[in-house]
Amino acid sequence: MSRIETIGNATLYLGDCREILPTLPKVDAVITDPPYGLGDKLSTTAGVGQWGKLHQKGGHDWDQAIPENIAEVIAAGKDAIVWGGNYFDLPPRRGWLLWDKIVREFSSGHAEMAWTTLDQPVRSFNYASAQLASEGKEHPTQKPLPLMLWCLSFLPKAQTILDPFMGSGTTGVACAQSGRAFTGIERERKYFDIACERIERAYAQGKLFQPEQAKPEQQELVA
Repeated sequence: MSRIETIGNATLYLGDCREILPTLPKVDAVITDPPYGLGDKLSTTAGVGQWGKLHQKGGHDWDQAIPENIAEVIAAGKDAIVWGGNYFDLPPRRGWLLWDKIVREFSSGHAEMAWTTLDQPVRSFNYASAQLASEGKEHPTQKPLPLMLWCLSFLPKAQTILDPFMGSGTTGVACAQSGRAFTGIERERKYFDIACERIERAYAQGKLFQPEQAKPEQQELVA
């Protein structure tokens, strides 16, 4: 059964985005990190990586298949930033975003890429994935909060943000801290409850980042 929670300027849906998305109005931007369909690839021959351990511990099948409604997800916003966009059949765009995780000893990828509708050169964000521990990692593929604030910095006019694969709610926390309205959808109750708690704390604490602190260094990649 679906559930709806309203926290501050955030509306959170517990349910399947394939069913909920068609009922929602179009937003200014979609910022999301959908499942990539990696499944068992989260484990490596060198041993189970840090994401794989969390994946196995949780026992969830959330990353066994690529969502078939990715086109509808992108169409839900005037603009879109889709992490893991390299795993999807999406049209060529120039405004890719790159998260360089800096640390090279992990068995998982050294970087992640986001497909976007942004008409700009490729930009990169340097942030060690190990720093997530200081934020309190709640989801196997949880993105760093500074990364999501960085994503929002490319969309200064976007006031309504949607994440149809909300997970533990980092996009919602970033919206709460930057004064944006947020709509999130998550189908697993465990992560939905975590997202509600995190977003509620974000509203209770108010803005934690000043604009200049939320804008890390940008680097253009030259072919």
